[in-house]
Amino acid sequence: MPGRDHITTSFLPLPGSSPVEWRIETKPVPYPEALAAMEERAAAIRDGTAPEMVWLIEHPPLYTAGTSARSDDLIDAERFPVFNAGRGGEYTYHGPGQRVAYVMLDLKRRREDVRAFVAALEDWIIRTLASFNVKGERREDRVGVWVVRPDRPPSPDGSPAEDKIAAIGIRLRRWVSFHGIAINVEPDLSHFGGIVPCGVADHGVTSLVDLGLPVTLADVDVALKAAFEDVFGPAEFFSELGDAVESQRRSA
Repeated sequence: MPGRDHITTSFLPLPGSSPVEWRIETKPVPYPEALAAMEERAAAIRDGTAPEMVWLIEHPPLYTAGTSARSDDLIDAERFPVFNAGRGGEYTYHGPGQRVAYVMLDLKRRREDVRAFVAALEDWIIRTLASFNVKGERREDRVGVWVVRPDRPPSPDGSPAEDKIAAIGIRLRRWVSFHGIAINVEPDLSHFGGIVPCGVADHGVTSLVDLGLPVTLADVDVALKAAFEDVFGPAEFFSELGDAVESQRRSA
């Protein structure tokens, strides 16, 4: 089986498909509201009553547990709220300064290939980071995107030090995806200390600002959209406030 670096990552839709809705939240979104809104939108996409969507948000500080999360990896359960996410993967942190992109795509209109979809999400992140002259890399034994840190002492085995800059955790239901990716722009990196991020204890985490780049969320949003269209096809900006989460707030 070829490594993910050798997988074709184009996930363009069928000809004639509508552009993906591109939405940006202007305020942090509580995790339960985001999860409910994603579930609702994914169901509508499956039923053919709503177009695909990418939803860019921030969360208040919190931890989420994926389906492979191990209890020992939750180091400080009292530090922030902990939510069972239902996505793949292990524990991760979300908080201010981190751009979360929830990706609700119908893979039946694209490619029914989960492994290639993960590689495509990695490719999307790597292209986004390249806009800031940051070289993001895959690791076959670790999902996500990593950067080598030659400014740090090497690992005990002599390999170069490296940090995780972006996480991936997805779920598919009847071939519609939800959950997605998270890129560290300028989060408080000490907040990752309450967990073993994604179950990987031998490496650290970093952010664009930690790497010395004066990058804002708005800068990353522009780069994300351009890179997304290269991999997944056209996306159309609809509004700065996602209607889905407003619906959830009104019904709460």
